[in-house]
Amino acid sequence: MIGVVAKLKVADGKEAEFEKHAGILVEKVNANEPDCVLYELFKSSSDPSIYVFMEKYANKAALDAHGKTDYFLAAQAPLGACLAGAPDIQVYNSIA
Repeated sequence: MIGVVAKLKVADGKEAEFEKHAGILVEKVNANEPDCVLYELFKSSSDPSIYVFMEKYANKAALDAHGKTDYFLAAQAPLGACLAGAPDIQVYNSIA
């Protein structure tokens, strides 16, 4: 299994727009990627501008395929326009 944690800081006033576009992406990933075991968006309870995508893939091929989907690529511009900086994306390998 491959885990991904993508931490994003959203610009002030852009939270609703970000959540709209991110929600569409989450729906499409979960509906179309059977080897994506988890794809969920979380919002910090202590800082409302911080969001985290938690992702889990069956294998590296599934992660690679995710990044090439039309809907993922199409979401990059509207999501990126909401950010206050570069995302912090960490990839992890399962050990158990």
